[in-house]
Amino acid sequence: MGFQPGNLFPGYVRRFPGALCGKGYPQVLPGGSNLFLRRYGGFFISQKSIVGIFISYGVIMGIGLGTGYLSPVKTLMLWFSEQKGLATGLAVAGFGLAKVIASPLMEFLQSKVGIVNMFYVLAVIYFVLMFLGHLLLAKPQGWVETHEKSSESVVSIFKNKTFLGIWLMFYINITCGLALISQEKSIVKAIGLVGMVGVISSISAVFNAGGRLGFSAWADKMKDRNTVYKIIFALSIIFTGLTIVTQGIVNNLAFLVIPLLFVVNAGYGGGFSNVPTLLSDHFGMKSISRIHGLCLSAWAIAGLTGNQMATWIVSHTGSFTTDAAGNQINPAGYQNVLYVTIVLYIVAMLISIFLVRPVKEKAKA
Repeated sequence: MGFQPGNLFPGYVRRFPGALCGKGYPQVLPGGSNLFLRRYGGFFISQKSIVGIFISYGVIMGIGLGTGYLSPVKTLMLWFSEQKGLATGLAVAGFGLAKVIASPLMEFLQSKVGIVNMFYVLAVIYFVLMFLGHLLLAKPQGWVETHEKSSESVVSIFKNKTFLGIWLMFYINITCGLALISQEKSIVKAIGLVGMVGVISSISAVFNAGGRLGFSAWADKMKDRNTVYKIIFALSIIFTGLTIVTQGIVNNLAFLVIPLLFVVNAGYGGGFSNVPTLLSDHFGMKSISRIHGLCLSAWAIAGLTGNQMATWIVSHTGSFTTDAAGNQINPAGYQNVLYVTIVLYIVAMLISIFLVRPVKEKAKA
């Protein structure tokens, strides 16, 4: 229950710390650390307070996560202006791979000290690490932050067709990615690879992280970073289309379904990591944190719509059966999710082509 607002708030509230980051306030990151510290509501869990868990683990965790995420991104782009994609890709890949460390650590702590004390221990660990990060974080010498108040309102930014196009591309890519990723384990079971679920899930995570780093680093070598999104959408459309035409999930065609999952994971990660650099190319660095924060509201909304969309389709179409291992699976339902995602990917491709024009072309207009 607390996880849903935790999924919403990281993206939505980044518009507020984004404004602070853009003005160069050094206290933003330790502030995020403090919010992360308060997130771990061991007290509320021990008191069995649903409202307390909702606020601490949901709302406050989301605000802290959003604040801590935005702070390093602009700094990295300032330090590595010629390789912005590589720099931000490393940071965003680390953001995605954190669960590789956190998940086993949380399982270990739960077994040793219990779930309540686990939250207290993690609160201290994360606070120390993030505060140390704050001490190391510095702007390049000679960079002067502007403290002028932006004349552009949120409404006017969203009226900018380039920003709106990037926002929609980002939203659609995350929605489609989450729609399949949320059903990934069930899909793998449906195609008869029950014993490989853990392995395939781990490989998918590698593709997700690799997409964050690989696509963003690749974009550094392109004249127009939007080309990366065209590649992501083209690959997603091709692999989704092949799986639809062959009824890959229903017919247990693992040689098509598994690559589809890997491509979607890589595209999900790559679409995520290229947003700040694409925005900086179009809108400059002075207001990048504010604009990036606004754009990440797409992630917040997609975090609520992607999973739910796939769950609704699976629940209301096809039929559930029991496989040899006793798992409830709905191959036709999972297959039907693809009909929606391929349409969305095509829409995203059209947006990428017609709304998000190259920087030089935009400048001439």
